[in-house]
Formats: sequence, C-alpha cells, structure tokens
Amino acid sequence: MKLNSSSNTPSCFRPVPGGPAGLPSRRFALPPEQVPAAENWVAHGERAPRAVRFASSVALIRDGNRGVETYLGYRRGTSPLGVVAFPGGSEEGNDGDGDVPWFGPSVGDWAKRLGVLDHVAARRRVVCAARELFEESGVLLAGADPLSIVEDCSTGEWMEQRRAVAEQDLSFTEMLASRGLGLRTDLLRPLARWISPDFALRRFDTWYFAAAMPVRQQAVLLDGKGTWAQWMPARQVLDERATTALGDRIGHPDTVGRTFSELTVPAVEAILEKMATTRGTVAYLAHPREAKTYHPQLREADGGFSLEVHVSEASEGGTCFRAR
Repeated sequence: MKLNSSSNTPSCFRPVPGGPAGLPSRRFALPPEQVPAAENWVAHGERAPRAVRFASSVALIRDGNRGVETYLGYRRGTSPLGVVAFPGGSEEGNDGDGDVPWFGPSVGDWAKRLGVLDHVAARRRVVCAARELFEESGVLLAGADPLSIVEDCSTGEWMEQRRAVAEQDLSFTEMLASRGLGLRTDLLRPLARWISPDFALRRFDTWYFAAAMPVRQQAVLLDGKGTWAQWMPARQVLDERATTALGDRIGHPDTVGRTFSELTVPAVEAILEKMATTRGTVAYLAHPREAKTYHPQLREADGGFSLEVHVSEASEGGTCFRAR
C-alpha cells in the first residue's frame, strides 16, 4: 500500500490559505481520470461549464461493532458520484410521475428542507433518491401505511422488479402503486447539495440523503449489475484513506493502487467524516442540518491539481464546509 504523500497525514487534512474572509480551505485529491479535463480547462482558459444533471444519492447506514457502517459500491467509468460511492444516480423523466401515496413530510415541506421553490423539483429529488437506493441496493423505503415498511426485497420476484425499474421498463412509482405501497419519505434525511466542479466533462447537481438500514431488509447487488458493494465502517475507511487498502480489496484495474481520495469525491469523504464521529445511527439521523450547497473549485499547485472546498469556522464533530 502506498501513502498519498511523504507524510502519513492525508492531503485533504491540510488546511491551506485563501478561503473567503481569510478562512482556510480543504484540499482533496483529484482522481486521475479527471486530470485530462482539468488540464484542458486550464490550457484553454475558463469558459462556460457543461450543464449539470440533477441527481440524488443515499448514504445507507447501520450500527456495527466498529461504529457506524455505510454501504459503498463500485461504479464503472467516470461517474460524478465517484468510482466508490453511495447508491445514487441521475434523475429520470418519470421520477415525478404517478400518484403514489406519500408518507411523511409533504412535498411542500421537502421543498423547504431542500431550499427549492418548485415543489415538482423537490418531489423528483426525493423519488430519485428512493428509486436509486432500490435499484442499487435492493433497499425499499416504502410501506402499505405510514407506520409499515416492506420486508425482504431480495427474492427473485423483487430482483425482477428492480431490473425492470433500472432498465426503465417500469417506472418506480408504477411499481409502488401496483403493490399498494406508499413512499416512506420520513425515512430519508437530507444532508447537503454538492455541485460538480466546473471543468468536469460530466456534471451532477446532487442532493445527498441518509437513511437507516431497515431491520428486515438486506442490501444486495442487482443481478448482472455491479461487481462490488460492501458495508464498511466509516472510521476504517477514513483511517485507511491515505493508503490503497480499499482499492486493492475491490480489485479492479481502476481501483488497485489508488487511495480512497482518488476513488471518490469530496462529498463522500465529508459525509464519512461526520459518520465516523457520531455516537450511532439514531444520533446521526437526528442531528439538525441546514440545507447547504457546496461547489468544489479546481486548484493548480506544485505541478498538480486538487479540489478546494472552503472550511467553516463553526466546525462540530468533524470538518464542516462553508457553503457557497
């Protein structure tokens, strides 16, 4: 395993000057596959960034013997969510369709939580989060009433439903309606909104959510989709992030020999930092949060590139980022 630098301290821990109002900034490693786009951005001068696609991602968590654990998966290609990331993906055209029962906060309440004026947009963010979680992990945040939740979605029948939804042969809301289920939106907690750097060739405007793992369900990969996913203690991932331990265990050509910071995006690292310091799942989900937006900036120094996010003076239980 290699270290990220000659120091045992990951580069993303080192504060650098130059943030707004004199505040320090956090620097994160730039994944190798993003370097060509960064070089092109600098060589040709800054210009209008590519349009973003709206997306949602869910940090699924549970309590474990080594602290809070989260479900991480491998993603092929150059996903704006990272090579290693939480379940998630971009919105689909039918995420706002259907008249499925809506349990928990109203769409209007969700719009306030997410800081958006458009109720349709707020609904789409929440439905996208629940759909992507179901597609990529098999965890379904739905029930027949406001107090129930479905059990064991790992059967062959459910796997076929997941595949149909993933391949857009069946909309997520149609699937729920056909089974007499409503969406348990009260089981989701909004964390923060992250916008991909301007230079990136693929850009997401992503809302990150958190949800506790339902007791009578299990997280499993969709048959034929994905090659690695695993429950990981947040603290272990952070303790090893300056090494290639996780990438080597995953074992893909684009993960072996790479540190965790080179495999993921700043949003995932920031969320894991909070998880690692919390007392447990209940405490993490109950923690009050403001709807903030973060937009990492490309920085060039010492012959290389990094992503910079400004650090707030009010840091509690881990690093907190200053919203733009």
